[in-house]
Amino acid sequence: MDPVAILLFILPAYFANAVPVVLGGGVPIDLRRNFIDGRRMFGDGKTIQGLFAGMVAAFLVGAIMAHVIPGTQYEFFPNRLAYVISGILLGVGTMAGDLLGSFVKRRMDIEQGSSTVLLDELSFLLVALLFSLLLKPEILTLEAAAFLLVVTYFVHKGANIVANKLGLKKVPW
Repeated sequence: MDPVAILLFILPAYFANAVPVVLGGGVPIDLRRNFIDGRRMFGDGKTIQGLFAGMVAAFLVGAIMAHVIPGTQYEFFPNRLAYVISGILLGVGTMAGDLLGSFVKRRMDIEQGSSTVLLDELSFLLVALLFSLLLKPEILTLEAAAFLLVVTYFVHKGANIVANKLGLKKVPW
């Protein structure tokens, strides 16, 4: 396992997860409606604008990678289109994982903005990795997955602290 290649592979997911903090806002995905349990489905922090911004960011990162990575030692797909498709899959998976985490937090009656390790830092990654299996199943070895879980936890924590200091997030988690 080459750690740089693994990080390059997951890069679209990292961008998909980060961009909604900067470009999100607007109408909540759940349209402020409650689920059958009487609680909000996702909350005000999950917006239509943020959802699409995250997916577009992942697509763009995949497209950039399609022009930068082929021919280098980090090449992991046979053609440029696969990088773009990977960006799309990782973007959709990331946003689905983020929504899943938010949905579960609402069901557990955890307030928006409250920190939960698995649901905040890793749900986006786990679902993104599941989506990536559709295109490149051999990249997700147990070693690679463990590496990404550890690295992502610290990258996510660090990014949230920076976003909080810059005024982009209300809380540093």
